[in-house]
Amino acid sequence: MKKTYILICLLILTAAFRSSAQTFTVKGSVTSEVGKGVADATIILKNTAIVVTTDASGNYVIKNLKGGDYSLSVSNIGYESQTKEIKINADITVNITLKPAVYQLKNVDVNTQKEKTFGVTRLKAVEGTTINAGKKSEVIVLGDITANAATNNTRQIYSKVAGLNIWENDGAGIQLGIGGRGLNPNRVTNFNTRQNGYDISADALGYPESYYSPPAELLDRIEILRGASSLQYGTQFGGLINFKLKEGPTDKPFEFTSRETAGSWGFFNTTNSIGGTVNKVQYYAFFQHKQGDGWRPNSEYNVNLGYAAITYKPTNKLSLTFQYTRMDYLAHQPGGLTDAEFAADPRQSVRARNWFKVDWNLGAVILDYQITDHLKFNSRFFGLMADRDALGNLDFINRTDPGTDRQLFKDRYRNYGNESRFLYSYKIKDQAQNLLVGFRYYRGATNRQQGYGNDGSTGNPSDFTYVSAGAPDYSNYDFPNYNESVFVENIFRINSKFSIIPGLRFENIITKADGVYQNVNRDQAGNIIFDEQVNDIRNSRRHFLIGGIGFSYFQSQGAQLYANISQNYRGINFNDIHSTNQNKQSDPNLQDEKGYSADLGMRGNLSEVFNYDVSFFYINYNNRIGDVQMVNPVTFNIYRLRTNVAQSRNLGFESFAELELLHFFNLQRNDNKLSVFSNLALINARYVNSKEPAYENKKVELAPDVIFKTGLTYKHRKLSASYQLAYTSSQFTDATNATFTDDAINGLIPAYTVMDLSADYQISKIFTLQGSVNNLADKRYFTRRADSYPGPGIIPADARSFFLTLQVKL
Repeated sequence: MKKTYILICLLILTAAFRSSAQTFTVKGSVTSEVGKGVADATIILKNTAIVVTTDASGNYVIKNLKGGDYSLSVSNIGYESQTKEIKINADITVNITLKPAVYQLKNVDVNTQKEKTFGVTRLKAVEGTTINAGKKSEVIVLGDITANAATNNTRQIYSKVAGLNIWENDGAGIQLGIGGRGLNPNRVTNFNTRQNGYDISADALGYPESYYSPPAELLDRIEILRGASSLQYGTQFGGLINFKLKEGPTDKPFEFTSRETAGSWGFFNTTNSIGGTVNKVQYYAFFQHKQGDGWRPNSEYNVNLGYAAITYKPTNKLSLTFQYTRMDYLAHQPGGLTDAEFAADPRQSVRARNWFKVDWNLGAVILDYQITDHLKFNSRFFGLMADRDALGNLDFINRTDPGTDRQLFKDRYRNYGNESRFLYSYKIKDQAQNLLVGFRYYRGATNRQQGYGNDGSTGNPSDFTYVSAGAPDYSNYDFPNYNESVFVENIFRINSKFSIIPGLRFENIITKADGVYQNVNRDQAGNIIFDEQVNDIRNSRRHFLIGGIGFSYFQSQGAQLYANISQNYRGINFNDIHSTNQNKQSDPNLQDEKGYSADLGMRGNLSEVFNYDVSFFYINYNNRIGDVQMVNPVTFNIYRLRTNVAQSRNLGFESFAELELLHFFNLQRNDNKLSVFSNLALINARYVNSKEPAYENKKVELAPDVIFKTGLTYKHRKLSASYQLAYTSSQFTDATNATFTDDAINGLIPAYTVMDLSADYQISKIFTLQGSVNNLADKRYFTRRADSYPGPGIIPADARSFFLTLQVKL
C-alpha cells in the first residue's frame, strides 16, 4: 500500500511538472480598419517583461509562454491603444484591428482617446533603431499637457521633467535655455539637441549652442535621455533632447489648422499648417509668425519660421523623407541691469542699441528600410546653413553707454553629416536580443568675426556691418572640424525580467582654428594703452574609446528598476578660444573635459492612476571648464576668466510623481480627471581636488540646491484647466561663489517662486479657445546674470502676462 501511494504521488508530481514546463505560442496580426498591416506596432504582455513589435506586414509571434491568463496590450503612434484579455492553454492566434487616433494638438490641452500618459511617459526599450533600455528617459507628450505653447513657456512644457534649471531670456520663447543636474543652461549647450533625430545646433562638435528651438505648436513630443545616452548620440554629459515634429494625418488627404494668439505687450502669434496622406505620399507644412514689444523697453522682436516635410512610402518596408526648416528673427535687446537698478525698477532698460539677428536653414533626408523581419536600417543626411549676428554695447553695464561704435559679432555656420544605424533582432536560448550598430560622419565649418559696427546714428539702428575690418578689437577666425564615430549597444535579456545593456563608442575628432586678432588693453576710461595683431593657428587631433553599461529589471508595469554608468567627454569649443568682450577672457591652456555619469532609479505606472520615477545620479567632471572672477592687473577691471577650474562632482536625487485623485472617489471617467503632480530635485555640486584653495569645496556655478515643481490639472468634458508652482533655490554664477560685483556679471541669483495658470475649452470640433496667465503672482525675479548677450548684467524675467488663443481646425 505504501509503495502504491508513493507511485501515485510521483505520477501526480510528474504530470504537474510537465504541465508547468509546457509552453505555448501566441501569434497573429495587427491591422488597420482598412485591412492594412500595421508595422512596428508594440505588443506588451502586461505584468511581464515581454515586448515584441510587428514586422513590416503587421505580423507578430510570442513564443515560450506558460499557460495562464494574460492582458495583451497593442499600441502604435497614430492609433488608439487596445488591450485584450487572453487565456493560454494551447497555441493560439490573436488578430487585432487598430482604430486611428483622432486628436488635436492644442495650446494648452488635448482631448484624445489615447492611453493616458499624464503628459509625460518614457521611451520604450527599443524604438525604431534606438536602444533606450536601462536609461533614464522622459517623453513629453505635447497633446496631453496643459501649457502655453504659443510662447513656448518652458516652465509649463518641461514641468514634469525633474532637475531642469531654466533660463528665461524672453517672454516669447524664441530661444531655449535649460540645464540638467547642475549643468549650464546656456542655449541647451550641455545637451545634444536634435530634431527628428538629426542635429540642429550651430556646430554639434565645436559650438553646440542652439539658436533655433522648434516651437511647441509644431511639436508632437519631446524625448529626453540623460547622461548615459552619450554612447548613441555623442559624448556630452547632459544627454539628449530630441524634438519630434508633427506629421500629416494618415487617415485623410487634407487637414488645415490655424491658431491665432494675442497677449500682453503687443504679443501676436499666428500659426497655420496643412497636412495629409495621398496614396503613398504623406505631407505636412507649417508656418509661424511671431511679434511683440516685450515687457521691458528696447525688447521688440519679429520671428518667422517655416517647415515642410514629405514622405514617400513605395512599399511597407521602405520610406524616404525630405524635411526643410527655415527660421529668421530680429530682436532688440534691452541689456542687463546692476543689482541696484534691478531693485529700483526691474522693467527699465539702460541699453537701447543692442540687436540680435539669426538666419537658420536646416535640411534633412531620412531613409528607413526594413531589410528583413529581423534587421532595420535608418540613415539620416543633414545639413545646416546659418548666420548669427550680435550688435551692441557689451561693455560693463555699470557704465553709461557712450554712444560710440558698437561691438559686432558675426558667425557663419556651414556643416553637414550623416548618421546611420542598423538594428538587428536575434535570439539566445529563446530570449529576444537586440544589437545596435551605427556610424556617424560630421563636417563643420564656422567663420567668426568680432569687431565694431556703426553707432546706430545712420538711421538704421540694426545695421550689422563693420565700420572697419582690422580696427582695434577686430578678430577673424575659421574653425574647421571633422568627426567620425562608430557605436554599438546590445540588449542581453538574461530572462523575461532582467537585461544587461553594454555599449562602446569610438570617436575620431579633429578641430582646427586659423585666425587673427587684435590684442588690446584699455584703461578704466576706455583709452587704448596697448595694441598688437596676433596670428593664431591651432590643430588638435584626438581619438578615444568610451564605454558604458546599463541594467534593467522589469518586475511589472508598476515597478521597473534601471541603472547605468557611462563615460563622457566634452571638447573645448569656439567660445573657449578667444573673445574681444572685455567682460570675459579665455585661458589659452584650456583642456578638454572628461568624466562619467551614473543613474540608479525605479519607475512605474500603477493602473494608470499613479505614475512615478525616483532616481539618484552622479556626475564626475575632470578639468571642468567654468567661470572664475578675476581682476586685470593693468586696468583693474573685473572680468570672467573661462578656464579649467577643477574636478567637480554633481550628485543628487530626482523624483517625479503624479496621482489621479478621482480614482479614489469612484468619480473617474474618460471625460473627468483631476490629477496632482510633484517634481523634486536635490543637487549637491561641488569643486573638489582643486589646486587653488579659492575653489576647493565651492559650489559649482548655476547649480541650485533645490528645484521643485507641483501642480493640479482638471479635465471635464470639453474644459480643462491647469495650475502650476515652480521653485528654484539660490545659485552662484562663478566658481569663486561671489555674491556681488559692481558690474553685476557675477553674484548670487536669489531663490524664486513662479506660478502659472492655463485653461482650454473646446467649443466644437472646429473651434477651440485657450487662455493662459504666466507669472500669476506678478513676481519680480531673474534667472541669470549674463557676461555678454543679452546683457551684460542681470536679465529680469517677465512680469505677469495674459494670452488668448483661438484655434480653427478643418
